[in-house]
Amino acid sequence: VQLQASGGGLVQPGGSLRLSCAASGSDFSINVMGWYRQAPGKERELVAAMSSVGITNYADSAKGRFIIARDNAKNTVYLQMNSLKPEDTAVYYCNAFNNGMFYWGKGTLVTVSS
Repeated sequence: VQLQASGGGLVQPGGSLRLSCAASGSDFSINVMGWYRQAPGKERELVAAMSSVGITNYADSAKGRFIIARDNAKNTVYLQMNSLKPEDTAVYYCNAFNNGMFYWGKGTLVTVSS
């Protein structure tokens, strides 16, 4: 499975961004797709994940501000990020879990700054 993420960039505090990640190399819906992030000097952490049947898991920091969505037909996952804060600045990584294996995409940088 290969993951291709897009949508990062620079945004002002309070703004919004939408990340997208398309998976290729799987003929069936991937079990779980999601997003992690890693800020400078910190460990990588889960932001949000969604199973192929729509079960979601959000980090506390993402609840109420971020929305994860999937298009199973396209094996694509989206992360709508609203009310962004400077502490959301990080490299965001797309992740897939399928048939017992984890896959990672290249990160996309999100910078929240005025």
